[in-house]
Amino acid sequence: QVQLVQSGGGLVQAGGSLTLSCEASGRTFRSYATGWFRQAPGKEREFVGAISRSGGSTRYADSVKGRFTISRANAKNTVYLQMNSLKPEDTAVYYCAAEAGTIVGVTTTPNLYEYWGQGTQVTVSL
Repeated sequence: QVQLVQSGGGLVQAGGSLTLSCEASGRTFRSYATGWFRQAPGKEREFVGAISRSGGSTRYADSVKGRFTISRANAKNTVYLQMNSLKPEDTAVYYCAAEAGTIVGVTTTPNLYEYWGQGTQVTVSL
């Protein structure tokens, strides 16, 4: 079992930055690839980005590529989502998620993620 606890988020003006954290319980966190997803009101949950078990591989949605960066510190059981140049369309509830099925690389499919954080609101104003 893995429990994910998110922190960070809040309100920021367009062009600003925020960092979200996702801390996992358990000693086997390094065995899980970790993804970030978001869901805006009235929309389906969408893939934002993900990082492999080792941190050596990342993948991003086209909408955030070049602005968002995912990193992980396995010694701290924590994955980070650094968000720069935020836009109003980035407003959503952001979720981190972990899955153990992908040994190499990452997956973008939310249904393959076994564990989810509680979600955190990110609001970007004009």
